[in-house]
Amino acid sequence: MEHPIDEIVFPVSGILSVVARGPGGHAVEAGLVGCDGMSGHMLLLGGTESVHDAMMQIGGHGWRLPAEALRMALKSDEELRDRLLRYVQTVLVQLSHSALAYGKAVIDVRLARWLLMCQDRLGRDQLDLTHEFLALMLGVRRSGVTVALHRLEGDGLVRSRRGSVVIRDRAGLEELAADFYGVPEAHYQRLLGVPLRC
Repeated sequence: MEHPIDEIVFPVSGILSVVARGPGGHAVEAGLVGCDGMSGHMLLLGGTESVHDAMMQIGGHGWRLPAEALRMALKSDEELRDRLLRYVQTVLVQLSHSALAYGKAVIDVRLARWLLMCQDRLGRDQLDLTHEFLALMLGVRRSGVTVALHRLEGDGLVRSRRGSVVIRDRAGLEELAADFYGVPEAHYQRLLGVPLRC
């Protein structure tokens, strides 16, 4: 179902999830946005509607801008338009690598990748998330998330508490995520000239 893009959100802190919804209420996270970007990507490509939902998964602060104001700014500011279109390229790379991870990686690897992506955008080790929400974001059952978190915790990579996950060993998570993490982040740095770390 398409939704009109009425406003754009530029998060300063927190994490906004781009969620794809299908028939029967099925949903999975298609992308993450934090201090690295914005919502409403289709607007940058000339669209006025989005087929994705955007929801804050970790609360924070940000800036809201009416969609029409951004459309007008894009017409008059070539440098802004160029930079935001480069950002859209990074979003497309992130989306394609999310699809790759959903299709080919086991849940432990997908979870490790997702935790790293969240930490990049939050700039902190503690992620305030429930198992239920993690299950929605990864497109799996809650019990699958619980088992995967127990394995990561047993390996000393995270500490899981009710409503939060604390990253204890980032290097270990990167090793577990292997090639499913890093390509979009490197692409972001190459195109925008700054590392994808808040």
